Amino acid sequence: MTDFRPQSFSLLPPVVKNLLIINIILFLLTEVLRNNFGINLVRFLGLYYPLSENFLPTQYFTYLFMHGSFWHLLFNMFALWMFGYTLENAWGSKRFLFFFFFVGVGAGLIQNIVVAFEVWNFTQQGYSPVSVARYMNNAVVIGASGSVYGILLAFGMMYPNMKVYVYFLFPVKVKYLVFFLGMLALFSGVGGGGTGIAHFAHLGGMLFAFILIMYWRRQYRRNNFY
Repeated sequence: MTDFRPQSFSLLPPVVKNLLIINIILFLLTEVLRNNFGINLVRFLGLYYPLSENFLPTQYFTYLFMHGSFWHLLFNMFALWMFGYTLENAWGSKRFLFFFFFVGVGAGLIQNIVVAFEVWNFTQQGYSPVSVARYMNNAVVIGASGSVYGILLAFGMMYPNMKVYVYFLFPVKVKYLVFFLGMLALFSGVGGGGTGIAHFAHLGGMLFAFILIMYWRRQYRRNNFY
């Protein structure tokens, strides 16, 4: 793919545009196949725990394109566009695409580490192997939220004092919004089990985004120093 660096600022650069299109198409396809043919794409494309009978290595990528509801899809795609198009314009398409998948895979890895701990905890508490296997086969992660949280963190690191309007009404500096969402995900993940939201995937996305951006910054300083 030829790197995209627009002569003028684009509100819909190619990677963001194509990610939006793919997510929308797969959401519609998932609904059609489930409602009309009884086929659940989440079974194949959602991210399962590696010891689950449903697990496939490719799910670390494909789960980013699965969404459980219209509102889940709408929130993630709006945030992807809102913060992603600025980053793609600044970085170029190749770097932004790599960032999206690197952070998304990292988010999935962190979530599965948490699932591994939960599985171990269940075995220590004496749960039957059947119950543990049932949990593993139902513990599925879907959605682009991990990548979106990483994009939000990157945006906050690059433009910390830029203001966004929460609910289109309340101006908040991005650095405060990132801090609030990060703390919310942390406390929800620690104390909010059973909500059906992969809070640690959100934190994992932020963690891997921070690591990658700090690496890029170090490489930039080193190249410019020498």
